[in-house]
Amino acid sequence: MPTGKSSVILGIESSCDETAAAVLVDGVVRSNSIAGQDVHRLWGGVVPELASRAHQEHIVPVVHDALTAAGVRKEDLSAVAFTQGPGLVGALLVGTCFARSFAQALEIPLVAVDHLKAHVLAHFIHDVSGERTVPTFPFINLTVSGGHTLLILVRSPLDMEVLGGTLDDAAGEAFDKGAKMLGLPYPGGPLVDQHAATVDPSRYKLPVPQVAGLDMSFSGTKTAFRTIVMNGERNSPGFVQRELQHLCASLQQSIVDILLRKLAKAARTHGIDRIGISGGVSANSALRTQVQALADREGWQAHIPPFAYCTDNAAMIAMAGHYLHAKGIHAGLDTVPMPRH
Repeated sequence: MPTGKSSVILGIESSCDETAAAVLVDGVVRSNSIAGQDVHRLWGGVVPELASRAHQEHIVPVVHDALTAAGVRKEDLSAVAFTQGPGLVGALLVGTCFARSFAQALEIPLVAVDHLKAHVLAHFIHDVSGERTVPTFPFINLTVSGGHTLLILVRSPLDMEVLGGTLDDAAGEAFDKGAKMLGLPYPGGPLVDQHAATVDPSRYKLPVPQVAGLDMSFSGTKTAFRTIVMNGERNSPGFVQRELQHLCASLQQSIVDILLRKLAKAARTHGIDRIGISGGVSANSALRTQVQALADREGWQAHIPPFAYCTDNAAMIAMAGHYLHAKGIHAGLDTVPMPRH
């Protein structure tokens, strides 16, 4: 149990289809509880209304689990941090309302967290397993997930500048849509990674979009991939089943190539030799391996969070809340969700 003037932050995450709560004591994760929503597999993607209902069912037990696992009483909390956005409005509303009520009842500060900035701050999470190397400032971070793909210049925990982003699909969305074309269940991204692991990705060539600056595009890659799949199946029934591994490998490598080119360009443009990746797609094995290889070739430092802190989780929300609370940046009890930036 915390004593003295420890900073004890409860983090709550409810932006999409995972209800999560975590407790940080003096910046160290004491618990990180997550309840998933398998119901979405039946529909091939996240259904917002179903997500909202599941959050309502899960949020109280998940918060209870997090406090219990951390050995923390609610009276020990210094502040409650929650995901304000971006995300699904109904899902965000559940977390926002709970956090507001909890903070008000305990008469402690409320901290509103930007979900995308929290993904960047996942690099700084420490847990009881021990210390790990964290980035020094400034560094370039590629935040890549099912809904967002951004290149961010990170000057400090609270000073971040977006340098570029996707003009259409997010990288994770491209993974999932490509997987759906192959008949793989949702979420398809991790399955593409698994099938791609043991084969040469060069059998099927996909175009690399020529996008100016540090922005990215994945729609052309997705369209070209669909053409290969449809033509292959039409000309030779059973094509997808026979070529599944090679198709997954080609799709994955094309997406990773786009991400790596822009990450490298951002680092060179700004003269920064420290790079990082975060967000759900940063769990992809090819991306993790090739980001490290890029850093090794260039003499850069690469930073990649542990798998537990890549996908949506409350530890990153609590981490962001820790920094905001330390600076006295709090939200009012009239704070509302912000589903879009």
